[in-house]
Amino acid sequence: MPRRSIPALVLSALLLPMSALAGSVFLNGVRIDGVTNQKFEKVASVRIDDKGNVYIDAPAYAVKLVNAPVAPAPAPVAAAPAPAPAPVAPVAPPPAPAPTPAPAPAPAVATPAPAPAPVDTAPARITRRYWLVTEQPVVGMAEYDIDLYVNSRWVRKLRSAEDQVITEITHLLQPGKNTVLMMAHKVASGSRRSESPQHVFKVIIGEGNEGGGNVMIDNPLIRYQRTAAETEDQSEEFTLTTR
Repeated sequence: MPRRSIPALVLSALLLPMSALAGSVFLNGVRIDGVTNQKFEKVASVRIDDKGNVYIDAPAYAVKLVNAPVAPAPAPVAAAPAPAPAPVAPVAPPPAPAPTPAPAPAPAVATPAPAPAPVDTAPARITRRYWLVTEQPVVGMAEYDIDLYVNSRWVRKLRSAEDQVITEITHLLQPGKNTVLMMAHKVASGSRRSESPQHVFKVIIGEGNEGGGNVMIDNPLIRYQRTAAETEDQSEEFTLTTR
């Protein structure tokens, strides 16, 4: 089974003093403060701890940090004293300032994981030969013509008034399952030539071989017939599985 593609999420976060934030946002345990315009789907759970930190558990996403330089923070500007802020939950002290600005992660970009490469498979092929043969004790007495369809495609008309038909149909079949439809039409006009059930028009399809000018079907798979005793148009569909 091909492995499931997991979207990779490249995240950025500006190095800001922790005292300026009431809490942080974590995706699968990685802090993603500063990420904007991002939508998460198929989230397993969302948790907010007593410090205001938000924890998002989304197994369908992976987190990757890409470093990129940022401009140094501007010098502080004196300002009038502000009213004391409301009490907030204690947060961890900010990291000690470094002599030079440290690089910050690049802007976050959500990109899908590459699709798996297609696997080449050898096409199946038919190893047997398939033949169609018609049989009639007396030609034309059944007075039925039969339309032959293979895999919803019309192939030919098998006529009661014609001599025996022997034809190979392997080239019309595909490896595996095939559908064969036979539609019989009564062609008697005026008085019927026979009403005997002994006057049969048979169609046989099966696996066989050719040799010495003869065709032998050693594994009949489909048998279809109409008799002179019948008068209605009839059809029947078969499933033929090739080997």
